Amino acid sequence: MVETPLKPHFVLIHGISGGSWCWYKLKSMMYNSGYMVTCIDLKGAGIDPSDPNTILSFDEYNKPLLDFLSSLPHNQKVILVGHSAGGLSVTQATHKFPDKISLAIYVAATMLKHGYLTEQDIKDGVPDLSEYGDAYDLEFGLGVNQPPTSATVKKELQRKLIYHMATPEDYTLASMLLRPGPINALLNARFPECNECIEKVPRVYFKTMYDKVIKPEQQDNMIVKWPPSHVYVLESDHSPNFSSPFVLFGLFVKVATSIGCT
Repeated sequence: MVETPLKPHFVLIHGISGGSWCWYKLKSMMYNSGYMVTCIDLKGAGIDPSDPNTILSFDEYNKPLLDFLSSLPHNQKVILVGHSAGGLSVTQATHKFPDKISLAIYVAATMLKHGYLTEQDIKDGVPDLSEYGDAYDLEFGLGVNQPPTSATVKKELQRKLIYHMATPEDYTLASMLLRPGPINALLNARFPECNECIEKVPRVYFKTMYDKVIKPEQQDNMIVKWPPSHVYVLESDHSPNFSSPFVLFGLFVKVATSIGCT
């Protein structure tokens, strides 16, 4: 009797202020189609009880993902998906666990091989919302004379910037669940001691054409600087997990199939 091979295991990582809840549409579609799906809350995100103002290092913020990968059996691999700032989590995890990742997918995500090592890295990978004025609500857990420890896009701008192509219901859900994100920890995401095994892990990028957060030209700069094997273009805002879930699901299956994961 020939055993049916297991479908791949997708691990989905949210961006700043989000949580595993961001993937509820994709998880339902994928699970109902027979895929294994794990959605992780990073430290201080989703239902993780930590205060984001106390999370000052990227290692601490990303620990839930690293712990999960560390716990996998040595012969098990996953497809890692990062949205927005979740791309930094994917990159660090690929540096640390290249043998446990069969494919890295960046969705409208920060894709920088070494993280924020240079001013150009920050220019390419950090959202520039200056045209909208004072776009963030900031908290200063280390004192008002120190850099902010957490940030949230102001409520009155969330629909316009992040979810302008999402349904009213999904926008309402997101506006109720977004939390301050540990901006200090994220801006300290640096991976100078590069593990060259990272290049053995296939990467694909999903570019979002109508993105007002990580703008298309920023995405293009990161793609040129660290070219993935494929770039797929979505006619989407910054959050295709809400606005284009069927297209996103189809692309997940397509790229998994392309590397032999069916």
